[in-house]
Amino acid sequence: MANPTDARRPDPPRIFRSALADSTIWDQVTLRDDDIIIGSYAKSGTTWTQQIVGQMIFDGEDFSDLGTRSPWVDMRVHRDAAIARIEAQTHRRFLKTHLPADALPWSENVRYLYLARDGRDVAWSLHNHFVNERPDFFTDVNAVPGRVGPPLERPTNTVVEFYRDWVAGNGFPMTGYWDNIRSWWAVRHLPNVRLIHYADLKADLPGEVDRLAAFLGIPLDAGMRGRILDHATLDHMRDRVKGVLVNKGTNGRWRGTLTAREAAAWETRAVEELGADCARWLAKGGNAAAM
Repeated sequence: MANPTDARRPDPPRIFRSALADSTIWDQVTLRDDDIIIGSYAKSGTTWTQQIVGQMIFDGEDFSDLGTRSPWVDMRVHRDAAIARIEAQTHRRFLKTHLPADALPWSENVRYLYLARDGRDVAWSLHNHFVNERPDFFTDVNAVPGRVGPPLERPTNTVVEFYRDWVAGNGFPMTGYWDNIRSWWAVRHLPNVRLIHYADLKADLPGEVDRLAAFLGIPLDAGMRGRILDHATLDHMRDRVKGVLVNKGTNGRWRGTLTAREAAAWETRAVEELGADCARWLAKGGNAAAM
């Protein structure tokens, strides 16, 4: 694995493919100096952060087409139409990815945001997402040539069974949970990278909005800040964001459902995979750059 420890980055980036994503799609994107790339392992606060950033770019406009304004670049489905739309955009672009950091093109002038969330919460949210996905989503994904791994199917098991399979399968169908976290943790000190934790968005949304605006160089007056906060609540987003991208938004639903042994095993595995500092941040949040 290439080690992404400075702003020069390895050239070319590592190729990453899964059932849903293909890093080589980024080869068709010409980076612009003011681009914002919003990354995560899925169900970690990506849509929430896209909404906040989009509100900043569009002056608090109450839009409902977030997926069009901020496409998932590396998604294998409808890739040609998405690339054409991205290249035609004239506003400051804010692009979504679920790739590891070292599988992305890199520029010192681009701002990179990364969202993280305790994997137990991720698994609960993933299960809900795939159980409630539209039927043609699975058909579309499986029909695209070059799929890596078995066909993507709607879960028929319980959320606890799904969690156990997800842990055993290293995050399938998204794949590579630990690798994803490690790759972004390695670049957390770069000046154009900011790591954000889902728990911090929930605990202090106004503060996170202010810090994010400062990082992106976007001035906020009181009126715009108020509109952003109004439109970035989970209740508002459930009404405005299409599809099943926003659900309950709660953490800790695994408590009392996983056995004590399973919960402890996750925490031990996190330290083994990530090291103590990263595992602690992944569980609770905080200022990653200070660790």
